[in-house]
Amino acid sequence: MSWSGGKQLGMGPALLFCPGDRPDRFRKAADRADAVILDLEDAVAADAKPAARQAIIAADLDPARTIVRVQAASADGFDDDLAAVAASPFRAVMLAKAESTADVDRVVVAVPGARVVVLCETARGVLAAEALAAHDAVVGMMWGAEDLVASLGGTSSRDASGAYREVAAHARSRMLLAAGAFGVTAIDAIRTDIADLEGAHAEAADAAASGFRAKAAIHPNHVEPYRRAFSPTDDELDVARRILAAASLNPGVFSFEGRMVDEPILRHARSVVERHATATNGSTR
Repeated sequence: MSWSGGKQLGMGPALLFCPGDRPDRFRKAADRADAVILDLEDAVAADAKPAARQAIIAADLDPARTIVRVQAASADGFDDDLAAVAASPFRAVMLAKAESTADVDRVVVAVPGARVVVLCETARGVLAAEALAAHDAVVGMMWGAEDLVASLGGTSSRDASGAYREVAAHARSRMLLAAGAFGVTAIDAIRTDIADLEGAHAEAADAAASGFRAKAAIHPNHVEPYRRAFSPTDDELDVARRILAAASLNPGVFSFEGRMVDEPILRHARSVVERHATATNGSTR
C-alpha cells in the first residue's frame, strides 16, 4: 500500500497543530513539522474565530503540507469555517468530532476538492469509524482521547501509570482498523504531556509499529521524537533491505538468517523501507 495518493493523506509523520488566530506562528510551525494543522476549533476562542478564518484565507503556506481543522458540524460557526477554507488555497480539511458521513458530505459540498481527515473523538464518532473510512472524500483518520472520554462523562483518558484506559485503547484500535480496512492514512492522537519527550518517543514508536502513518503534536518539541520514532533504526532498515534483496532471488517462502520469510514478513520489510523514505523526506524540509 502506498503512503500517498488515492485515499492516503500523503504527508510526513509529524503533524503540528497551530492556533488559527496566530498567523505569526504559521510559518514557524510549517518549518518545524512535516505538516501543519491550522486550527479553527479548540485552540481558538469564540471571539477570535473570525480573525482566525481571515488569517487562514491569507496564509502563504504549502497546500501539500497544510491541513485546516474546522469545528464540528454541530457548531454554530461550522459553515463559516468551511467558507474560509473554500476561500483559501488549502483543501485538506480535518473535521473535528466527526460522527457521520453526512458531516463529511457537508464539507465536500462547501469545499470543492476537499480531502477530509475525520477526527473520531466522541462515542458516536468511534462507532461510525468504518462508515467514515469508506467515504470517498476521506483520506485520513485521527482519534482524540480526551474529547472521547469527556463525551462519555469520564475524567481522564489515562490511568495512574500513564497508559491509556481500556476504552481509549479500544477507540484507538478501532479507528486504526477502520483506516487500514479502507486504505486511509491513520493518525495517532496528540500527547498532552509536553515535557515528557521520552514518553512521546515511546508512544510514537508504538504508533509506527502498530500501523499508524503519522502522529499529531501540540508542541514543536514533540516533532523530533516523533520523526525519530517513525524512522526505522539503521539496523531495522538494513535487515529490511537484505530481506527484500533475498526475496528477489528466492520466489515463494524462504529461510533468512534462521527465520521463515513469507509474504507478511515481506510486507513488513517494505513498510520499513517506506517509513524510512517518508521520515527522511519530512526531516529534510
